[in-house]
Amino acid sequence: MEVYKFGGASVKDAQGVRNFLATLKALDKKEVLVVISAMGKMTNALESVVNSYLGRREDLQEKLEVVYTFHQGLIQDLGFQSGDEVYDVLTAVFDEIHSFLKHNNSTDYDYVYDQIVGQGEFLSTRICSAFIKENNYDHDWLDVRKCIKTNSDFRRARIDWDKTCNLINERVNKAGVTITQGFLGSDNYGRTTTLGREGSDYTAGIFAYCLDAEEVSIFKDVEGVLNADPREFESTSLIERISYKEAIEMAFYGASVIHPKTLQPLQRKGIPLKVRSFSDPRKQGTLIKSGLDIVPKIPCFIVKKEQILISISDREFHFVMEEDISDIFRLLHQFKMKVNLIQNSALSFSVCIENNFNNFNSLFKALEPKYMVKYNRDLTLYTIRHFNKDAISSIEQGREVLLKQRSRETVQIITKSKD
Repeated sequence: MEVYKFGGASVKDAQGVRNFLATLKALDKKEVLVVISAMGKMTNALESVVNSYLGRREDLQEKLEVVYTFHQGLIQDLGFQSGDEVYDVLTAVFDEIHSFLKHNNSTDYDYVYDQIVGQGEFLSTRICSAFIKENNYDHDWLDVRKCIKTNSDFRRARIDWDKTCNLINERVNKAGVTITQGFLGSDNYGRTTTLGREGSDYTAGIFAYCLDAEEVSIFKDVEGVLNADPREFESTSLIERISYKEAIEMAFYGASVIHPKTLQPLQRKGIPLKVRSFSDPRKQGTLIKSGLDIVPKIPCFIVKKEQILISISDREFHFVMEEDISDIFRLLHQFKMKVNLIQNSALSFSVCIENNFNNFNSLFKALEPKYMVKYNRDLTLYTIRHFNKDAISSIEQGREVLLKQRSRETVQIITKSKD
């Protein structure tokens, strides 16, 4: 059995859905589990619904209308007629959203987020399933929440591997094609949970691990793993093959092509991963497996924007000791900060973080009574794997460097754009 994962960009419009069907037919795999993300920018659109619901409710209906109109228009573009079952599915999903918004009493952002934003995956997979069924492509549709069980840590749920593997092997038809959602799971109370942004790749890894799949293919809007983001760099090169270890390093530093958690279950069972182009699925793309040298071995650039660099020191100018660092990390964990770089000196401790959960102000207030805290916002963190002098120079030129850290294979540079 194989596992395929299609990102939102691959099914962002009617032509993408038609291409999805063409890809399944061209690959002609009879035993495959297919994971699909929310369509296009619908995760962002549903996040706007959550923000309106918990904030300025006067534009909530407008935000909901954006999501509904997009999916309704796509269904029409696919040639479905009024009265077809797929319209009932669209109505049912929005009835569920409206019911939740009406009866929910919780103001916990993360909980509300998971119940609303997860609907994007259901709409995507329902529409894709309806279209390929209409075109006589035999398959099963599966509610992933019936299989992937997690704890109740909303927006970054942890997998209960024993329960999940048992349920996957009970519910997946291993002799046919199954379509399911990425990004989602459910806790012991049946509430929807999510696995973190871009978690659909991780979903593919979970199914592959539990099903002992032969291979995983992740279809992207690029030809494979590139040495840099083409949206940030004019010239990029395809990495033809790479080891799990190297890929995990790149994912850890923020390479957006692969979700950081995806590779771990695959590595444990030695399941190869291919990153391929959905526009030309027959191309090899990038192969990731154990024991491979990176080919070609060239500098690889990873960019993370909207970073915050915090410098923390003792108010009495004492040394920053182990107990201080432990206290700081406890607070970073408490406020769900993603740490991307650490640097320590005798009198200060610097950390580069992402404020993914909008908790920075609360973190600052918790640190301030005990420490002197200085920070810079809106910074960019560049990580270069397999760097050389020219690669470093290309990043530093025209930018103000606030911090640079270098090891044998990696250099990290925090920069502020010069005004």
